[in-house]
Amino acid sequence: MALLQNAAVPFNRDSFISLEKHEGFGGGWKLRPRRRNLQLVLNSSTNTNVETINGKKVNGVCVERDTNLMNHEFLLGRFAEERFVFRQAYVIRSYEIGPDQTATMETLMNLLQETALNHVAKSGVAGGGFGATREMSLRKLIWVVTRIHAQIDKYSSWGDVVEIDTWVDAAGKNGMRRDWIIRDYKSQKIITRATSTWAIMNRETRRLSKIPDEVRQELQPFYLDRAAIATENMDTQSIHKLSDQIANRIRTGLAPRWSDMDANQHVNNVKYIGWILESMPVNVLEDYKMKNITLEYRRECRQSNVLESLTTIKPITKQEEEDDDDDDAQHLECTSLLRMEGSHADIVRARSLWHSKKQISPSL
Repeated sequence: MALLQNAAVPFNRDSFISLEKHEGFGGGWKLRPRRRNLQLVLNSSTNTNVETINGKKVNGVCVERDTNLMNHEFLLGRFAEERFVFRQAYVIRSYEIGPDQTATMETLMNLLQETALNHVAKSGVAGGGFGATREMSLRKLIWVVTRIHAQIDKYSSWGDVVEIDTWVDAAGKNGMRRDWIIRDYKSQKIITRATSTWAIMNRETRRLSKIPDEVRQELQPFYLDRAAIATENMDTQSIHKLSDQIANRIRTGLAPRWSDMDANQHVNNVKYIGWILESMPVNVLEDYKMKNITLEYRRECRQSNVLESLTTIKPITKQEEEDDDDDDAQHLECTSLLRMEGSHADIVRARSLWHSKKQISPSL
């Protein structure tokens, strides 16, 4: 009934429901919908003015339907460029935005991860593991990320549609590189670039492993010699370890929840970003936006571990970061560390650059 009541057409209950004698068990009467009249109303409701409900004009926003967008395979994605590139589109949901009404860094990382997993799933080499190939699954091997670097030019807002491309290439003898670019679907402008390196780990021993030749043969047909981020723009410097004496802020007692675990039985790499932000001052989160981030993953974290988050913050000018802009406004460089609370063993080291929100260009 809710559908009929919200349709901008007159509704008469008697036109759609008839009372009929029920001859089955127990006798009595039953209500039967008159299908022909109901279909007429449903058809007519699709042609009504979306700015009126029950004959009254309402305030609202009409999102135009893009025919090409509707044909996009949102759930499964599709291959492009002779199957070297996997492409998938997403709508930014209301629960994926932060207080400033734009997508969070965790949202962006989740979308990158989802696209990568779907790439493997649709490639025809997926095994039984979480993003593992068939040959990896036979050998009880899984992928683990060792480093991620992302550069964000614009954060999308609620309801925006983004399109993500991803591809892979070799990284040395025993690694794989995966790159991504995120476009604003409407303008087709690139708004985020990211690159990552991955290693293989034995699921049972939890030790890193060389890439078996059988696995390499599965991957090589998909290798694309292309970089999302030019070498001169990459953050290739190692991230120095923080200590209690250097850190400006320390947050303790960070305990992984069951929902933080992934199918590989350790904390999902995206979860670490939220814990890193736990040691950031509120005024930084309110007044600045993360422009880029580099994450170095040192060891895995299990649900039984308790973590500490350390951060040090250094103001820098645009001249110091070699930006082409003439603006000399101060920005922030933050170095962060997630470590075990007892042993102080490193989990993740991170370096991020934050720009003042006042300096961020308007939406595309």
